[in-house]
Amino acid sequence: MNPDPACSCSDKYRREHSPSLESLIFTRRQFLERTGMGMGALSLASILGLDLRAEAAGTGSALKPLAAHGPHFPAKAKAVIHIFAEGGPSQVDTWDPKTELTKFDGQTIPGHQGVAFGSPFQFTPMGQSGIPVSSVFPKLGECVDDMAIVRSLWTDIPAHDVAQRFMNTGSLQLPKPSMGSWVVYGLGTENQNMPGFVTLGGKPEWRQASFLPGVFQGCNVNYSPKMKLDEVLLNISNQFTSPDRQRRQLDLVHQLNEMHAQALQKDAQLEARIEAFEMAFKMQTEATEAFDISKEPTSARAMYGTSDLGSRMLVARRLVERGVRFVQVNAGGWDHHNRLDDALARKAGEVDGPAAALLRDLKQRGLLDSTLVIWGGEFGRTVVRDRNGNESPGRDHNGRAMVAWMAGGGVKGGTTYGATDEFGARAAENKVHIHDFHATILALLGFDHKKLTYRYNGRDFRFTDNFGEVVKDLIA
Repeated sequence: MNPDPACSCSDKYRREHSPSLESLIFTRRQFLERTGMGMGALSLASILGLDLRAEAAGTGSALKPLAAHGPHFPAKAKAVIHIFAEGGPSQVDTWDPKTELTKFDGQTIPGHQGVAFGSPFQFTPMGQSGIPVSSVFPKLGECVDDMAIVRSLWTDIPAHDVAQRFMNTGSLQLPKPSMGSWVVYGLGTENQNMPGFVTLGGKPEWRQASFLPGVFQGCNVNYSPKMKLDEVLLNISNQFTSPDRQRRQLDLVHQLNEMHAQALQKDAQLEARIEAFEMAFKMQTEATEAFDISKEPTSARAMYGTSDLGSRMLVARRLVERGVRFVQVNAGGWDHHNRLDDALARKAGEVDGPAAALLRDLKQRGLLDSTLVIWGGEFGRTVVRDRNGNESPGRDHNGRAMVAWMAGGGVKGGTTYGATDEFGARAAENKVHIHDFHATILALLGFDHKKLTYRYNGRDFRFTDNFGEVVKDLIA
């Protein structure tokens, strides 16, 4: 039998008629059309037998949605640590002293229903700036020269869920991206092996990416120093597949997804899932180490204390130090409708030492200038006794007066901004709405809040909606 003659086909002909990876991407109708006759089925085996690994190599690194990039204009702040005081701290018992309210304690005051409730805490001037600090914050008072205290904040609706959504997402009703998601969307992250946005506790709504790509969603870690390291981040390490093989699998998934997008359409949920797998793979190298506070010197751990909150503050510093862009620490428990004298003092005592340690630690390491630290809740409290508080009174919700402080990251330290009325019940001078507060945070990070936008459903959205003015006096 004569052997087959040498093929005379040109290379171009062979390339055009060789099975390609793109042939794998088609709709169900196209699949039926192609396989309805026997020739389609015969070619399927050769298609599935392709060695896809060589073509897929390196694809996973081609798209880097979290790559670090610059803001609109130069700024000192490169990262944010948000200490969220869930529950609504009382402004007149923390950072806004009111001697007139103390004078009327137990009496009715004009324009208010109920009996005035003077603060049970003393305020003492501290630091070179001489800012009055409540006796519940003795250690934070030592850091007051690095802090800018906003005494004229106000919000729209003093209901917990709505106000918390507003503070964290800039939206009262619609589900919109959270502050951390906007920041990472605008700046990316400096460590591609870690999420750009990490939350240590808190509600899912506070870290949602909403209509932003899923890669900007916050990664929640329910961290406790009592947990074993392999329990802090579950299912990160793969015990069955080597890192090299995991990398090859992910590269193949990236390539298949890219072809799917070209042949059919992009699928946001699919891309978000792939990016989650990608991040989980990368986190195997660094994430667990970031939560290992045993590697810190004994003096550092002692400075933060042994409480869960103190350990989370220490972890927040370690995360920022490793390039994480936005860290939120939930420090809730400020909803004091009764027994305010005991409850507020106890809650303030929990945050006082760890927050002061965080500021000092960042400053000693040269990180405070580039890290914006924020403390505050979702609203303030009334200046009269709560209707439920009799012998051991507390305060009810109040959206017209609230307080927050910022430190580091280009903030003008040792200052106070704005003022409430004589009793502390309502923002009166240089009022700062939540949208203004958000616009100022973005400005400290180098963004024009009107230009940081994302197009969705035919319109451009932004963190501050259609409102917000930057409080320039808070910026150094």
